[in-house]
Amino acid sequence: MIDKEFAAHLEQSVKMHGHLCPGQVLGVRMSLLGLKAVGIEEPRGKDRKNIIVFVEMDRCATDAVQSVTGCSLGHRTMKFMDYGKMAATFVNLREGKAVRVVAREESREEAKKYFPGIENKYAAQLEAYKVMPDEDLFETMEVKVQLSPEDMPGRPLRRVRCEICGEYVQDMREVLRNGKVLCRACAGGSYYEKVSASS
Repeated sequence: MIDKEFAAHLEQSVKMHGHLCPGQVLGVRMSLLGLKAVGIEEPRGKDRKNIIVFVEMDRCATDAVQSVTGCSLGHRTMKFMDYGKMAATFVNLREGKAVRVVAREESREEAKKYFPGIENKYAAQLEAYKVMPDEDLFETMEVKVQLSPEDMPGRPLRRVRCEICGEYVQDMREVLRNGKVLCRACAGGSYYEKVSASS
């Protein structure tokens, strides 16, 4: 039997994400487990200013985490750590408590045992992830997360101008190199390359 709260969160997550998949189920369950572990009861209500979530994957589960928790990059309450892991850390700012929840790799194979009649492995995972016990799906660990003032939600603490490109950098993300204030792109960490306009 599927829990009503879980079903409602899954339905909302699917609306936001656009389709139902195993990652959505994992993300919703991961969020409910993480929130409970750190003592956040109403992430979209009275507790909305007390939570930050670090997600380690840019996959379907991240949309589910956002849907359940209400955390987002735009509100600076979701932090993306590009680790490529099906994991998220839930931080209760008021209590100073943090829990990291990691999806167990072996749960992918375990899913077949729950629904042996479903030949498609993703369909079997989708159904199994809805009913598998938390301890079979996830590993949970208490962790410490150091948050700097510039990482907290709210207005930018500082804005400085890059001495090469002239663009502004917020929240102490600038780099000091040879006595110059640079943005990370000009300091050599750009993901893009400018294309010269032909005349």
